[in-house]
Amino acid sequence: MGYLPSQTDFFTIPKGMSSMVLTSISTSNIPAKVKGSNLLEHSLRKVHPSKHHHYQVEDFFCFQMNSGSIVDWNNCRNVLTSEDFIVGLIDGLQEEVGNASSVVMYNIGKEWGHYDAEFFNQWFPTEFGYTSSLSELNLNYVLEGWWWPFTAQGWGNWAIDLSEQKNGFLFVDIFDSAVARTLGDVGKPVCHIYAGLLAGFFSRLVNKSLNCIEIQCYAMGETYCKFLIGKQDRIDAATFWQNEGANANDIATKLVKGEYLK
Repeated sequence: MGYLPSQTDFFTIPKGMSSMVLTSISTSNIPAKVKGSNLLEHSLRKVHPSKHHHYQVEDFFCFQMNSGSIVDWNNCRNVLTSEDFIVGLIDGLQEEVGNASSVVMYNIGKEWGHYDAEFFNQWFPTEFGYTSSLSELNLNYVLEGWWWPFTAQGWGNWAIDLSEQKNGFLFVDIFDSAVARTLGDVGKPVCHIYAGLLAGFFSRLVNKSLNCIEIQCYAMGETYCKFLIGKQDRIDAATFWQNEGANANDIATKLVKGEYLK
């Protein structure tokens, strides 16, 4: 949940608060002498350490006005920037590396997903007092626990479809993507950092090499974004079909029928 020591992650504050972008930094990388005694500690969590329904903005974030710091429930520091950060980041990458900018964003997201899976594996069992491994818990429950902080941080709501998990792939819908909403209708998928995040997290979760592709995007005029997560042969097939003009429903139908095996 916002733990990315080597790269930058960003998200927008939920509606009703502002339309800004946040950057989350793990406090574990900040020297103790810089942190100060109470600088990066969530005050509400100190008082209510067993409070689990803490995902409202006023609960999840602790605005420390005296120090100018914003700390979330898991004691990660957050920095406010404008939505222009997203536009500037993408435009800057395109200027530097051209069409490879989407690959760069995907790889940033994937590295972030790897780190975030490790961070989640620490805070989730600790917060709820589980002594068993995550693999022994209900998968839907675990995944909702992982995504709730992202919803609070403004990355959008999600819905996950595990019905085809046994066939080596699954689908994730993202509603109100911070990236797609900012860029608007540009006629192509733009949420490469989301795709990387999902690929990285699920790869670590199941200890298998998985990849992800966005097969439907709000920036293409759709109402929400849709991602396919799976083994490389599934992703390669989906990429080919998408380049041939197939939409998300076409791709899903082909995969369910097993056409990627042909």
